[in-house]
Amino acid sequence: MARRAAFIAVGSELLRAERPETNSWVAARVLRGAGYLLTEKRIVEDTEDAVAMAVRDLLSRTELIILSGGLGPTADDVTREGVARALFRGLARHQPTGEAIAARYAARGRPMPEFAWRMADVVQGGELLPNPVGTAPGQWIEAAGCTLVLLPGVPSELEAMLTGLVAPRLGRGSGILTRALRLAGVYESLVEQRVMHLYDRFGRESVTILAARGQVTLLLLSEGPGAAGRLEEMDAAFAAAAGPDLYGRDDDSLPSVVLARLRQRGLRLAVAESCTGGLVASQLVSVPGASDVFLGGVVAYADDLKRALLGVPAELLAAHGAVSQPVAEAMAAGTSRLGAQCGLGITGVAGPTGGTPEKPVGTVHMAVATPAGVVHRQHLFPGDRQMVRELTAAFALDLLRRTLEEA
Repeated sequence: MARRAAFIAVGSELLRAERPETNSWVAARVLRGAGYLLTEKRIVEDTEDAVAMAVRDLLSRTELIILSGGLGPTADDVTREGVARALFRGLARHQPTGEAIAARYAARGRPMPEFAWRMADVVQGGELLPNPVGTAPGQWIEAAGCTLVLLPGVPSELEAMLTGLVAPRLGRGSGILTRALRLAGVYESLVEQRVMHLYDRFGRESVTILAARGQVTLLLLSEGPGAAGRLEEMDAAFAAAAGPDLYGRDDDSLPSVVLARLRQRGLRLAVAESCTGGLVASQLVSVPGASDVFLGGVVAYADDLKRALLGVPAELLAAHGAVSQPVAEAMAAGTSRLGAQCGLGITGVAGPTGGTPEKPVGTVHMAVATPAGVVHRQHLFPGDRQMVRELTAAFALDLLRRTLEEA
């Protein structure tokens, strides 16, 4: 069985500012390779009491606790003190480490302030871990059947120490394997209905459904003897349940899969976007090497640009309005002016204003034009302006993927 691990992120800024906590994601990935499953994570403020309370609560329930942040020299860096309080231990200064830190300051032409010596304080019974890319060292502490590892909060430093120092010391364990099945053009509730019959077979705890806007990920987990074979069995069963909504695995992204399909078909793509305002093009060019099949696009928000740049007939706009099937299809076909053999056209009402009883906010028309013809879809998306735009981009890329696969 997998060993249990917990993660504590120390930093008031993670609670009171718009700053995401991402170190636990790295820890979860690295720890799986060492046979540990991250079962809980917390974010606590920069106080000794908060750190101590979190550590004491987790000590009896986990075999490993990773703490991130609060190891620097300033007054709000209190992770060392909080852990020492939780374990009823003191702190001892490690003089050689302090001198090494002072030498780093000197090499940068700065004297080390007296308070920076705190970075050389180690919890009694603990061991300092050298920081290969930063200044503040980490610590390794054994306590009551649990290992505590204190690491800097700077992401690059934490990852370097986790992969280079901590994981090798933890060992491989029993092995935990994971696979992510990527789905698009579908909602979480529908995926749940399709796969729930497999829970009895593989265990509900072995499957996690992760929902994003327009996409769903099935995260499969297998551990222990025969983990590899069981994971392949799970993959086959859940992929069959997902059907054509499955577009890839693990590191595959929807834009990268679309670009791969275009290469396979020998087609070049251009996009014509209205309500998404270039969001689809931005996602495509985020993939390295996209330029071999993606030519670019037109953000035609105004009707005048739809006519002038994409050749959308004025009579279509007058008869059906900009948000309509005929206009979306004409926008997709109009990308041929850019030299594309494949075009994607998108037009809709993102809100919060502009909706009508016939075309309420969230109404979106999208079309894909290929040498085989034109495919159209209409959607009514929920949410605010940003949500509508993000859902539109995901569903439009997925329509393009499915069209290329079926044509």
